[in-house]
Amino acid sequence: MQLRLFDEMRPRAIPPFKSQLLKWVGNKQRFAHEIVAYFPLEYETYYEPFLGSGGVLGTLAPQHGIASDTFAPLMEIWQTLHAEPETLKRWYAERWHTMMNGEKVAVYEEIKAAYNAHPNGADLLFLCRACYGGVVRFRRTDGYMSTPCGIHTPISPESFAHRVNEWHSRTRNTGFACMDYEEAMGQAKAGDLIYCDPPYSHSQSILYGAQTFDLGHLFQIIDRCRARGVYVALSIDGTKRSGHHVCDLPIPTGLFRREIFLNIGRSMLKRFQMDGQTLEGEVVSDRLLLTY
Repeated sequence: MQLRLFDEMRPRAIPPFKSQLLKWVGNKQRFAHEIVAYFPLEYETYYEPFLGSGGVLGTLAPQHGIASDTFAPLMEIWQTLHAEPETLKRWYAERWHTMMNGEKVAVYEEIKAAYNAHPNGADLLFLCRACYGGVVRFRRTDGYMSTPCGIHTPISPESFAHRVNEWHSRTRNTGFACMDYEEAMGQAKAGDLIYCDPPYSHSQSILYGAQTFDLGHLFQIIDRCRARGVYVALSIDGTKRSGHHVCDLPIPTGLFRREIFLNIGRSMLKRFQMDGQTLEGEVVSDRLLLTY
């Protein structure tokens, strides 16, 4: 079957999906519809091997998908969403009520301590929605989750339950697995689509897994996928400092056919690092690279 790419090579209109399940640095939720607009019109299986909070997955709602990540507590959340959404609601509600009936920061620190003692999806689920700025960060040496409590009140269990229902429906045709990107991308066949959203070398060195990620190796894997007829879309560092500085990356010549810059506004991570200061000089853009 001959698969179609674009209608006259123009992006199509995709409705935004704004119901965020998890808070996560690098989350593409706000502009995921712009990324999806550049996906092929037809493809077989959709792969997302750096899942994170799944903003693009939720927006796309594929007919057949495989989503993965190496971070076991994170994948426990997604696998529970898929198999037992009521359990996900209960995890959140139990911790929310404990926080609301106690001293907020003290309860948050207890949950964080429980997570750090035994990393698990139930605690991580609540922490990512209750932590400061939604910036879930981990200590380089031992994976210790270090983000303090946020100043906001986490959304109610009722609101979260509604989001669980939405996400369960939109991802019902997606399987979730804990595996590295090379293994996941190695499963893709001709006519499949892979969307990669790896840690960004210019901005995400404090995040889980970013310290050991090798962009050059990912480019090699993408080249192998392209050679066997797999479509690959890659989000990577674009511009910083109000769009005037283009991040210098070792992108192999000829690997990608198209390059699109998407304005993503002000950096959530930079806001965390600057303790809430105004960020007029920190408007950034993402670079979307396409092998097709």
